Amino acid sequence: MSSRAIAAAAALSAALLLPSSAGAQVLTVGTYHGIAGQYTSIQDAVDAAQPGDWVLIGPGDYKTTSSRAPAGADDRPAAVLVTTPHLHIRGMDRNSVVVDGTTAGTPQCSSAKADQNFGPAGAKGAAPLGLNGIMIWKADHVSVQNLTVCNFLTGSGDTGNGVWWNGGDESGQIGGWGYRGDYLSATSTYFDSATGIAGGYGVFTSNWSGGRWDHDYASNMNDSGFYIGACQQVCDQTVDDIWAEYNALGYSGSNSGGQLVVEHSQFDNNEDGFDTNSQNGDNPPPQDGACPNGGTSPITHTHSCWVFMHNNVHDNNNPNVPAVGFAAAGPVGTGMSVSGGRNDTVMDNRFANNGAWGTIFVPFPDNGAPCTGGTNTPAACIFDESGDALLNNTYEHNGFFGNPSNGDFAETRFEPGPSDCFSGNTQVGGGAPMTSPPLLQTLEPTCGGTV
Repeated sequence: MSSRAIAAAAALSAALLLPSSAGAQVLTVGTYHGIAGQYTSIQDAVDAAQPGDWVLIGPGDYKTTSSRAPAGADDRPAAVLVTTPHLHIRGMDRNSVVVDGTTAGTPQCSSAKADQNFGPAGAKGAAPLGLNGIMIWKADHVSVQNLTVCNFLTGSGDTGNGVWWNGGDESGQIGGWGYRGDYLSATSTYFDSATGIAGGYGVFTSNWSGGRWDHDYASNMNDSGFYIGACQQVCDQTVDDIWAEYNALGYSGSNSGGQLVVEHSQFDNNEDGFDTNSQNGDNPPPQDGACPNGGTSPITHTHSCWVFMHNNVHDNNNPNVPAVGFAAAGPVGTGMSVSGGRNDTVMDNRFANNGAWGTIFVPFPDNGAPCTGGTNTPAACIFDESGDALLNNTYEHNGFFGNPSNGDFAETRFEPGPSDCFSGNTQVGGGAPMTSPPLLQTLEPTCGGTV
């Protein structure tokens, strides 16, 4: 590396207020302000980095010309695979540092089928595996910041994820601790309705405990823009100031319980704006927002540590989004669905212009074993919701589809259990919120009873 480049890297480090921990290095990728970095490949820089190092990426369209999968997980190929803990990966410009799933020599984030990279070959007779973008595999405290990922597509493998902190999905264990994901954009311009191939999830954590997303954006995903799951009721994660639009689900969280806070965020123009649920998948269920070890939340001052607050959930009426599987079955026109979720708190939010419902609390019927925490019937494994709180939210112009039960908020349950509670919710312009069944705030004003 030239002395000029070293000086530039040092200046960048100072400008970005990078920590001056002993032995930490700055590895540079691409070109920044006319100065060439050490590497042309993000993967090469990540491979050379040691714990505590910074990888700074200059503006450019970083096409995926190869992929790598974790040992023993060949069906999870990624354009950039990170296995070293305590790395800091930062783009120098959020909009012009693009980690791109399309093939070399094509326009940036092209929507043309011929330009897509469908990933390595699948098993004999199977479709290509698909690709993940940046995947952090069981590497603690890795930060990824200030860049865009696009067109990482689903396939026959466990793929289609833009930025994924993966602590060992399908293992039933926590395999990663701590992360930061700031100023990230994730999108896809490609969807094949015949095959269902599309971008799957934008920004994703699974089998992980501890971490934070700030100021992130995700769109055009056939499952959800953002996802947190399989975190063993010890999620310990915070989501602040994200924006999800034009997805099947703006956010999805399967079996993500314990301490989890989603705040100051916007969900609009999705099929269903926000969904948290229990299901057989990303085990173990159920999704339970109760504080770990019987604790009390400093936010709610109750036993509920899963909190959705100060968010703007509006205009989620879009049927023309890429969607497959369970996500495709999400109710169009719904601001937020708590599907088989338990002990969750939804407080101080705005729900507006959602044609079916602003907020619904419903069971999640799934298939078969193990049905942990659910009721296994001949017809389905039923995860009922219970003990949830809907407090001090503002509703405006919801339920205009006019179907039975449409309105501001609704509750449906299959089994007796701890009651939800509804209190302090108001409708803009006056009058009581429209609820199903009617007068929910009168019927269930206090959590913890039995219904």
